[in-house]
Amino acid sequence: MCRINPRVDFAFKKLFGTEENKDILISLINSIISEQDKVTDLMLKNPYNPKDFGKDKLSIMDIKAQAQNGKWFNIEMQIIDQEYFAQRALYYWARLYTGQLSAGVNYDALKKTIGISILNFNCLDEPSYHNIYKLKNIDNGNEFLGHQEIHFIELDKYDENLSTVLDRWVNFLKKAGKYENDKLPAELKDIPTIKKAMEVLESMNFNEDECEVYEARLKWLRDEEMAIMTAEKRGREEGSAEVLSIATALIKGESVENISKEIRVSVDRICEIKKQLGLN
Repeated sequence: MCRINPRVDFAFKKLFGTEENKDILISLINSIISEQDKVTDLMLKNPYNPKDFGKDKLSIMDIKAQAQNGKWFNIEMQIIDQEYFAQRALYYWARLYTGQLSAGVNYDALKKTIGISILNFNCLDEPSYHNIYKLKNIDNGNEFLGHQEIHFIELDKYDENLSTVLDRWVNFLKKAGKYENDKLPAELKDIPTIKKAMEVLESMNFNEDECEVYEARLKWLRDEEMAIMTAEKRGREEGSAEVLSIATALIKGESVENISKEIRVSVDRICEIKKQLGLN
């Protein structure tokens, strides 16, 4: 049984952000982007290196890469919900786009930049788990320049479909920790890079520092999922969405005072729920 959860951003980068696994990253990216943007090779700009973070549990584990056609990609697996994640995603896209310019380089050197945010939480008010945003004319839909593209993949909205290659990658990201390599669904086995990703996970080893960072992030992920499950159960028992709303806000890191104002529930009630859910 695979014990490594690829939804943990640290493990995600170790799996997809190394030279020996570049084919896995290319397969994932190509399952997300359009046919015209497909890539055959990538240059990793910040490959996985345990020395980059040591025991820093807050390190950003994104993957920056440039395709053979010059286009830039920023791929991130985000497990921790943030109130302003959409703004953050746009900011990181802008940094990568403007970062292409250096002294003596003109604007004509700027290449299309694609941001990909894979989220372990819901961020958008959209029914689909995969949403794409571009800069367009609001009257006729014409795209402006074609250099901006941001993808959001919200894992919680995935409906277990295995029709597309992206469906299968999302299924892998959500369930790899529960699969055994010799018992992968046939649809996942049909994709050689997914099969390889499973094999890499099963043989992945961490040193002491890596293990500490992974366990800290995995604990957060488990605590979040358990708190949400508990809140949903209590909400059903009480016939109210109040508990779930409060728990979701607490998990996002909002203060008790702000939650009290937004939901119009007393501070004492929020503190009571916080204690019951083990979110102190």
